[in-house]
Amino acid sequence: MIRKLRKREQGQALVEMALILPLFLLLLFGVIEMGRVGYAYIAVSNAVREGGRVATIGGTDLEIKNSIEDSITSLDSMSLTITINPLEADRQSGQEVNVNVTYPVQLVIPLISNVMPNPVVVSASIVMRQE
Repeated sequence: MIRKLRKREQGQALVEMALILPLFLLLLFGVIEMGRVGYAYIAVSNAVREGGRVATIGGTDLEIKNSIEDSITSLDSMSLTITINPLEADRQSGQEVNVNVTYPVQLVIPLISNVMPNPVVVSASIVMRQE
């Protein structure tokens, strides 16, 4: 009697795994993608801080952009959008300088890109007073 019950339960684990595995993989890949987006946000945030530091000591727009691109070596610097306000010619000592950096993160896992907008745009901004 017990052997008959065990024979019926042999495929149960396989069916349970077939039901749970896609959900588990979707969750796993979602965590990986969010990790990539979080990493890009941290890198962009640190880069905009570096650009703000250069802007406070009276750096030119080119120096600010170069410091941002140099500090963000792990991301594609060609995809960065860097805006600096006010322009270099209009800046004066004691005036606030706004540095803004945006970066589009391309999602690589197809199912996740159907749920979220692709690309996910991360941005960071800093306002510092020029010396």
